[in-house]
Amino acid sequence: MPLIAELRRRNVFRVAAAYLVVGWLLTEVLTTILPTLGAPEWAARAVILIFAFGFVPAVVLSWFFEITPDGIRRDQEVDHADPDRQRQVRKVDQVTIATAVVLIIFIGLFSARYTADDPSPIDLGISATSVAVLPFENMSGDKDNEYFSDGLTETLLHMLAQIPDLKVAARTSSFAFKGRNMSVQEIASALEVAHILEGSVQHAGDKIRVTAQLIRASDGFHIWSKNFDREFTDVFAIQDEIATQVGSALSASLLGTGQETRLAGISTEDVDAYELYLQARKARSTYSYGGLLAAENLLKGALLIDPDFIEAKSELANSYVHQAETGMMEAAAANAEIIAITNQVLAVRPDDPVAKATSLYAKALSLVARGDLAAMTDLVAELEAIVESAPQTLEPRLLLVRAYTALKQNEKCLPVLEEALAQDKYNPALSYELGIAYIRLQRWDEARAALERSLELEPNQPNAYTYLGAIAEHAGDYVTMVKNQLDAISVDPEDHELPGLLALFLYRYGLVEIADDFRNRVLTLAPTSTIAYQIELARAKAIGDMDGSVEAARRAIEDNIEDRRFSFGGAVQHLVRTAVRTDTVEEEMAWIEEQQPGIFDVDAKVAPLRYRNVQGVAFDGWVQYLPAEEVQRRLDMLLGHAAAMGQDPTSDPATHVGILTLRGDVEQAVEVALRDFFSRPVTLTPDWREMLSQPHYANVVADPRVQEAMRRWEAEETELRASVESYFADLHAAM
Repeated sequence: MPLIAELRRRNVFRVAAAYLVVGWLLTEVLTTILPTLGAPEWAARAVILIFAFGFVPAVVLSWFFEITPDGIRRDQEVDHADPDRQRQVRKVDQVTIATAVVLIIFIGLFSARYTADDPSPIDLGISATSVAVLPFENMSGDKDNEYFSDGLTETLLHMLAQIPDLKVAARTSSFAFKGRNMSVQEIASALEVAHILEGSVQHAGDKIRVTAQLIRASDGFHIWSKNFDREFTDVFAIQDEIATQVGSALSASLLGTGQETRLAGISTEDVDAYELYLQARKARSTYSYGGLLAAENLLKGALLIDPDFIEAKSELANSYVHQAETGMMEAAAANAEIIAITNQVLAVRPDDPVAKATSLYAKALSLVARGDLAAMTDLVAELEAIVESAPQTLEPRLLLVRAYTALKQNEKCLPVLEEALAQDKYNPALSYELGIAYIRLQRWDEARAALERSLELEPNQPNAYTYLGAIAEHAGDYVTMVKNQLDAISVDPEDHELPGLLALFLYRYGLVEIADDFRNRVLTLAPTSTIAYQIELARAKAIGDMDGSVEAARRAIEDNIEDRRFSFGGAVQHLVRTAVRTDTVEEEMAWIEEQQPGIFDVDAKVAPLRYRNVQGVAFDGWVQYLPAEEVQRRLDMLLGHAAAMGQDPTSDPATHVGILTLRGDVEQAVEVALRDFFSRPVTLTPDWREMLSQPHYANVVADPRVQEAMRRWEAEETELRASVESYFADLHAAM
């Protein structure tokens, strides 16, 4: 206690408290102000260290000395009982408190103003070593020179992304701000970076001047800038030189490394090849039929000029992935092309993450198509490793999402896409993919928001409109669904599948004359396409031409069409169900087996994937003539094959009802039908009449509740038909 009393008497506690309060507040103010004055980062740290190291000496000095009206005196020279001295102590306390209050108010006002002027500097989530490269401005007055300014930006992005510890905003997000009148602070805040690299290009005759400048977003100060005046002879040497110097400057300014940064540039040195490559990337951005076709031709042109152009090869392989998804190429042909091209890339760059991922994906799809069901599971593990090793590379992420989707692991897609969006938030393709992922999880509002965001960023995406139509269909809004499909056709008039899908929808509900317009479009664009076979079958059924429908289905099987959108399986299903009605099912199934040997062999350990899909529809025929125990055995075998792929057939309500019916569990089949099957919009099961008319469904259909549900669906179809017909009538009247 005597020690504590002595510390109080000598004002040690007062000095310590005052030092901590005033020191802390001054540190806050100075470390906030110094960066705005252009001070280096070490200045703020120095301020903190000075105050920290000064604390102990201040406390020690307060033991020996004291401030009095007569100046600084040693403690033994001061009369602590003197009333004047006590008043002096109180004044010191008051001054300390007042100073603290003033400083608190000052720092509060300053911080509020600082935040209002520029919110990004105090966002602790933004890395201090992050930068966005904005498209360099073409100052030449000639649009034809834009390829060089854009190409320089592309080269800078490609090379700067190689610098360890430097976070570079993705190319798509950076180019989203091209030509937009926004401040550096606004762009940096939107892209969540601390710095902006911008510049301009002036090209006159054989001279070129490139200006590059690195700007700190917090205050708009230029950290570094330089002009490059060069002879316009070797474009790529100029681009590589500038990118290397900019990379070294960024490394020195942001990362504290002074050595020259060695970076790998684009693999071509031909201006014309590179320009075609840039045009192809722009064309592909909509993922439309026309865009993908244009990209393919441009990339092939680039490779004719420079056969060793690695980036163009990777881009072409990636384009074939999307062509197979869009229906432009058959999957088998696309996979063969992808494997051949990526082999060329990997021979030069064995660790290229895009080529590795694309090659693995195509090989896995080829194996699955031949019946190797484990290939997709193996693919997931390999793609996950690539994404982990190259987290900022987009293409492996998108392929991983497709692999998860194939295995029905839809919930795993979201974090993969959300991580990508955090890096590239202005990429329309990512918002589109996120929208599809939400659809598969039946999170409809989030799906709609993501797809609409995607269209804001890139309005010419036909597939985004198609999926918005699917959301409207699920909500029972069929007119909006049709509107979206027409929007998709409008932005991608070269795609033959889009009018084909609309024709299929219209034929199913008896709107033959309207559907014929879209059918004619398909037969003009792609008369031998898979969708053309489908609409010929659908049209024959719509007009009641049963012989014509059988002929169309048999032609599809004889021509061995691809099973895209269950086109091959649908043809088999129609033949089987028609044969059940005409009591010729054994003969018809024997004919199908003759055309496609092994198609109904459920005991085969390995079978083409499309055969496995078709075997599910064969039960409509088998149940008519096979013993019950054999039907059950085949059902068990087929369910086992599905489980091996990680799939659950009962997740589809129609399939679930069918399985329960085959099992003889009528009561449970009725319950599932009422709860999951009839609770959905009628368009999600367009063949419901054909399904329920099969003899083995008789006991399910006999239930009065099912009868009522069927009448409700019939009324829904009548209303659907009237509303869609009225919409087209109004559309034609307005033309």
